[in-house]
Amino acid sequence: MIFHENTECRNGFKRVGLIIICLGLVTLLSGVALAAGQSSARSMGMAGAYMSLASGVDAARYNPANLGFRQYRQNGLELVGMGVNIANNSISLGDYNRYTGTILTDADKQELLDKVPSSGLNLIADMEASALSFAYDSWVFSVRGVGIADVNLSKDIVELVFNGNTFGQTIDLTGSYSDAVAYVSTGLSYGRLITEIDHRPLAVGGTFKYIKGIAVEEIRELTGGVTTLETGFAGEGRLVAHTASGGSGYSLDIGAAMEWNKDYTVGLSFNNLLSNISWSNNAEEHGYLFSFDTMTVDNMGDDYVVSEDYTTPISGFSTRLPTTMTIGVANVSGQLLWAIDWHQGFSTGFGSSTKPRLAAGLEWNKFNMFPLRTGFAVGGNKGSVFSMGSGVRLSGFRFDIAVQTGSSLSPYSTHGLNFAIATGVSF
Repeated sequence: MIFHENTECRNGFKRVGLIIICLGLVTLLSGVALAAGQSSARSMGMAGAYMSLASGVDAARYNPANLGFRQYRQNGLELVGMGVNIANNSISLGDYNRYTGTILTDADKQELLDKVPSSGLNLIADMEASALSFAYDSWVFSVRGVGIADVNLSKDIVELVFNGNTFGQTIDLTGSYSDAVAYVSTGLSYGRLITEIDHRPLAVGGTFKYIKGIAVEEIRELTGGVTTLETGFAGEGRLVAHTASGGSGYSLDIGAAMEWNKDYTVGLSFNNLLSNISWSNNAEEHGYLFSFDTMTVDNMGDDYVVSEDYTTPISGFSTRLPTTMTIGVANVSGQLLWAIDWHQGFSTGFGSSTKPRLAAGLEWNKFNMFPLRTGFAVGGNKGSVFSMGSGVRLSGFRFDIAVQTGSSLSPYSTHGLNFAIATGVSF
């Protein structure tokens, strides 16, 4: 691909940047149809501060060690559970309503850019759906469908979209990534009381999941950048992605929980401590490479951009689900329950972040048939959120619903769409 004019080369690079943005958004939106979040409405209503309160089917998701305590065992069937989280880390619904359909001034652009952190614009779409998960005594059998799309655009790319190229500017792709995965997991969980420490019961537990992979897209390499000079451009880049439409694997969660006294429980859990999904069906590698030769006043007529893209079948590849750790404490007695959880991821991608997240939640059971829940969480890659939820409990039947906003209780502060519903019976 050869450009003989400076303006044409500049426009070409702008198009490259816009294509990257569009591809990221397409990946995000396609992931919504597939995939991942929290299917526990009780948990979402408490902003995710739930590990040391989770019982029955929920214990299998948050800390299987809870199943070692009799009061956390809940014989029953979860009929349907679904949670949706579509969010970004920068732009709120209020911002969207304010600027949509208007011509952005330089001040407007700068205000929006200031909302994007140095790590870049992060877009997450995840959905989790479960059906006919069964809890009996210390055991839980669960089935979940999960899908996640996680896209991060470096701040340089965001600035390019808003302001275009300026002389002396370097556009760096470092920090950008795009991952998407969809799978169905079948899990078996068990918890057991093993000992007492200073008269404090200690339980451990685990969940083993067989995973049937549906689809995956993972960018394995994205490097490069371009510098805009007064007389031209210089730079190069490389993108390599692996995709597949089928695979299988496993995942293991483990946890420990202690009854500190009759009022408080503390816990520690590792989600996906061990995991592996082998992708072999329609596995392909996709690559895109480009390079810009420096243009000067003397060689303007020789300036050109070289690009190459390819798609080739590969024998297969493996991915791991992100390992996360949660430490929590909860007040488990009385009409007003509360919980505090510390979430820590150990890698980025597939919805995980290495930034810690702190969540606190309340559940008021003054009217036992209609529990009221609220919570607040901050940190991680999802920003600050307030949550609220409620439900109905009637003769063993339960129905729960929850929503999340943004950094305030106003719906205009939300950075996306976040809700969960769940229904089940106990016996």
